Amino acid sequence: MNSSDLYVLETALAWLQAGTAVALVTVVETWGSAPRPVGSLLAVAEDGRFVGSVSGGCIEEHLVERIDRTFPDKPYVTSYGVSADEARRFGLPCGGTMAVLVEPVQEGASIAGCVEEIRQRRRVCRTLDMDSGRATVALATGESRFSYDGKTLSNVLGTNWRLVIVGAGHLARYLARMALMLDFSVYVSDPRLEYRAQWDVPGAVLLEGMPDDALLALGMDACTAIVTTAHDPKVDDMALLEALKSEAFYVGALGSPRTSAKRRIRLGLFDLAPAQIDRLQAPAGIPIGSHTPAEIALSMLAEVVARRSALIAAQRAPQPAAAGGCVS
Repeated sequence: MNSSDLYVLETALAWLQAGTAVALVTVVETWGSAPRPVGSLLAVAEDGRFVGSVSGGCIEEHLVERIDRTFPDKPYVTSYGVSADEARRFGLPCGGTMAVLVEPVQEGASIAGCVEEIRQRRRVCRTLDMDSGRATVALATGESRFSYDGKTLSNVLGTNWRLVIVGAGHLARYLARMALMLDFSVYVSDPRLEYRAQWDVPGAVLLEGMPDDALLALGMDACTAIVTTAHDPKVDDMALLEALKSEAFYVGALGSPRTSAKRRIRLGLFDLAPAQIDRLQAPAGIPIGSHTPAEIALSMLAEVVARRSALIAAQRAPQPAAAGGCVS
């Protein structure tokens, strides 16, 4: 499943290639309890089609009507929710206000450049000059941050979050379905033929080979989460030995506190440093009193999403343009 950024940009690019003018809308400032963070995208075609979101729906409707009525010829910024009446009108939370930048895409090259890099799992920084309306694209660095100073917009795009589930049992089905709805690309590894034969979740990729080999072949970057659910140490531990050495932002294992303690002892017998073993979230999940497979999956994904949200917030934290713009 595509990340939200990629889906919006791919759709906008398809419209542009079909000869349809497109306006790209970006959340550039928020105050109070705004529904979407800075950097969120909405693409609006001149014929009224749109994809993405900047709010709960009312602002999108207003923007689509406005763009359909008068397609912009240069970038501009408009605010919503400044007054209490307007906040109620547009369905913003109490005290929530936001500003969005509406940009007529002058040419598809900058969008195509973003799409090409994001498909290769590379983060990009797209910079828009407000005066000229021209946009440029560069690979993002660790210092790249969202920034907007009224003259230049820099937006970091393209994080494609992945969840790798080790074990293809009943719980894994719930995990996969929920994760797909939460904008993860989902991969499943299980060498046991009886489990592979029964896997039936569309959209989740079933990996070949043993878990350690499958993880190494897939690659585990800082946008990958890994959870083990097989209930078989030969399967789960094999995956964890590689996962804990990787850049994965989350590594968790299903099991009771007693099972988790035994697992840590086993892992300590291999070539893992104590700090690497300490990365393991086990038992995986937040405490919600879960008992059924669906509840356990919800608990586990809540912990994964919380970690992802913290990373996204750090990536999108506004910085002064001079210090935090795109670095090529």
